[in-house]
This record gives sequence, C-alpha cells and structure tokens, in this order.
Amino acid sequence: MIVAFRRHTLLPLDDCLYTLQASIPHLTRSVLHRCFQRHEISRLPDMAGDKPRRQRFRRSPIGFFHLDIAEVQTAEGKLHLFVAIDRTSKFAVTQLVEKADRKTAWEFLEYLLSMIPYRIHTILTDNGIQFAEQPRNRNTAWSRPMRFDMICEAHGIEHRLTKPNHPWTNGQVERMNRTIKEATVKRFHYDSHEQLRTHLNDFMAAYNFGRRLKTLSGLTPYEYVCKIWTSEPEKFIINPTHQTPGPNTKVRDGSLCSFPRKRQETI
Repeated sequence: MIVAFRRHTLLPLDDCLYTLQASIPHLTRSVLHRCFQRHEISRLPDMAGDKPRRQRFRRSPIGFFHLDIAEVQTAEGKLHLFVAIDRTSKFAVTQLVEKADRKTAWEFLEYLLSMIPYRIHTILTDNGIQFAEQPRNRNTAWSRPMRFDMICEAHGIEHRLTKPNHPWTNGQVERMNRTIKEATVKRFHYDSHEQLRTHLNDFMAAYNFGRRLKTLSGLTPYEYVCKIWTSEPEKFIINPTHQTPGPNTKVRDGSLCSFPRKRQETI
C-alpha cells in the first residue's frame, strides 16, 4: 500500500508520512524512508521544465502575501487563475476568471481581504498592467491612481512590486502556481470550466486544511493560523478557531466562506 501510494501521488517523504500515519499510526519517518529506498522510489522523478533557483525568504510576520496570475486550460478554452499565498502561514486563496485585467485584479484583492481572518500588511506583485502602471508611465502626466493601490491604501497595506526582469522575487507564489497545475490541469482533462472550478476548490480546501507542511513543522496552514491566533491575537480581525471546517462547512476556492468580516467602503 505504501509503495503504491508513493508511486500514484508522487508526494514528498514528509507529506506521505503525515497522510499514511492516519492508517498506520506507528509508522515513523525512518521506516518510511528505508521502505522507499528498498523499492528504489526514495527520489522523486524530476518534472519537465527548468527548476527555479531556490532562495530563503526573510522571516516576516503573518500577513505578507505574494500574488500572481497563471493561465490554465479546459476543453472550453482558457481561464486565468489568481493566486495569493501568505509567505509565513502558507495559507493560499485562488480564484478563476475569464479575463485578467485591472478590474478582476482589484476584485480578487477585495475577495482576498474577505477570506483572510487576520490583517494583511504587505502584498507583493509583479509589474503587470493588472497591478501597476508601466514603469515608463509612472510619475508622468499620463499616470493615474489605480484602484488596486487605492484599496491597499484604504486597508493600510503596502503594495510592493518586484524588480523588472526579476520574476524569482515572487518565487513563492510561482511555486504555488506550479503545485496547483500539477494537481489539476497537468494531471486531468476537464470538459468544462465548472469541472476545473470544482476540482480546484476541493484541492485548495485539502491544501489549506489538510496538507501538513514541513516548513510549518508538520502543521497545516490553517492550524498554523490558529496557532498564531493564540500567541498574537492582536493581528486578527476575527477568531479563526470559530471557523474550523466540519461536515456542514461550505468551502469556496479553498477558503472558508463564513468569515464575518465587515467590509469597508474604500472607493
């Protein structure tokens, strides 16, 4: 069962351990590693494409989000995927849209603010026209305030931009994009946009509330958020422990829909 699970899911060692311990309580990391070595599956196969250079991010307080856009495909055509991930808690929020423009960008920002139970202090994006004026037009007679920046300012959020031609600065969300694609469009065929939306919602719910991460010492992103709540409640708008998912909890785009956050009239 262990060997078949590894070959089918291609999960890292620690993710396999956390998942299999539910069925094999006495399973240890060393035993699992030796089992993988014995069956010559201790090293995962390299995925197609060049691997980005890995760099460690400076430790930041909870509330620093990386935001990006990716393209995905179904039999009905192309969709754009907005992805935001917290640098510290690894909690992620996604949304599929048919068009990636300035309007859908600030709408996703408002959606992100409604989904997160704690205060966001920084958002890092690239220099795409959805998020910022092009460098040549900044601080000129043609420049104009962007609604994305206006919403950030209204909520006390610092909007940072990556350096031009330095996409690895936003590498954390790029890695999340690749994780999502490997679990969805690169593995399955979707006859409709709705099929992809449904599967994406299920995957993001499993990631945020069920996937134990080595970088979080074996906690899920949601468990880590609850842990920070106990030590730093001043960073939160509402108590996230009241929103523990259960059999009757509605989940949308991998995030709880029931956060009763009061929206501000920002514009």
